[in-house]
Amino acid sequence: MKKQIYMDNAATTKLDKRVLDEMLPYLTEQYGNPSSTYSLGVASKKAIDDARGVISEIINSHPGELYFTSGGSESDNWAIKGVAYANRKKGNHIITTKVEHHAVLHTCEYLEKNGFEVTYLDVDEDGIIDINDLKEAIREETILITIMYANNEVGSIMPIKEIGDIAREKNILFHTDAVQVMGVIEIDVEQLNIDLLSMSAHKFKGPKGIGALYIKRGVKIDPLIIGGGQERSRRAGTENIASIVGMSKALTLAYENLDEKNKNLIQLRDYFIQEIMTKIDYTKLNGHPVNRLPNNVNISFSFIEGESLLLFLDIKGIAASSGSACTSGTLDPSHVLLSMGLNHETAHGSLRLSLSEENTKEDIDYVVENLVEIVDKLRQMSPLYENVKEEI
Repeated sequence: MKKQIYMDNAATTKLDKRVLDEMLPYLTEQYGNPSSTYSLGVASKKAIDDARGVISEIINSHPGELYFTSGGSESDNWAIKGVAYANRKKGNHIITTKVEHHAVLHTCEYLEKNGFEVTYLDVDEDGIIDINDLKEAIREETILITIMYANNEVGSIMPIKEIGDIAREKNILFHTDAVQVMGVIEIDVEQLNIDLLSMSAHKFKGPKGIGALYIKRGVKIDPLIIGGGQERSRRAGTENIASIVGMSKALTLAYENLDEKNKNLIQLRDYFIQEIMTKIDYTKLNGHPVNRLPNNVNISFSFIEGESLLLFLDIKGIAASSGSACTSGTLDPSHVLLSMGLNHETAHGSLRLSLSEENTKEDIDYVVENLVEIVDKLRQMSPLYENVKEEI
């Protein structure tokens, strides 16, 4: 049997067996519609309310401020479109960054076609905005700032507290896409002055197809999906009870012994980065060297194509990616890396490896050993590398 090493946890994670066990009763015995008044339905509604309470407590919000969705993309769409249309009389200007997930960028582009103006902030070479650029971008008609908590490709963490403070001071709503951060970093929406926050369960060993949007009380927002009274008439559709229960369980497990898990991940991550950059020439670490997600390794290899690298790694049983899972089917270089100043050639040779607590030092050694061989093989076929060798 071929060796299998999974290092694409930023794309999705494996469902925790304990989460599945928690979900199963709501797929079999406890299947009642939460909107029904008989006991089977009441039990389902209680399960949803309990899950909402657990997740709300984790982010320090009120249960009435949490709304279940189908995942991060829906939450991002709802937050941005909902706030934009509900507050149109107040203003039509939105601020975001050039390195957001496409669920945010494409939503902003959609709004630009419908009468809104959007400012896309630059980032530095580490993928982080300059707070002064944010302050200068604010206008009288600015109604929303939407900036991700941490980048899904390079792992760099944004100055969320400073952004939240500025937004609160200027009376501007602040939304953050926290899909890559939930279960990895402690989040207190009150302390960080966050008005809207997106999350998705499959990023922290929960089921796919379920997420949530935190909406602070008093935020004016239009519904994205209408047609029923579910989620306090703000998000229509019969609730996905089993997945909601699973999401709650997964997030609870994710935050257990978090400091110890992150300490181990950071040690593995830093060892991984050192091994790659020591043993392979012409490499570049992408993202902030320290202020990054504990499990993120993103490195560019000059003179090769990332797609070829992924194919050879897959042959060796190693699952990785060249960037966001939502854009992995495109041949275009990462918009994140280009925004950070990388040229097209270097950006094309990028590799994202995202760890979990299940990965070991032995896994890393195996991956590095194969990376050395694969990169060398691909470079031997590269005319660009031949030119470099001749210059040496």
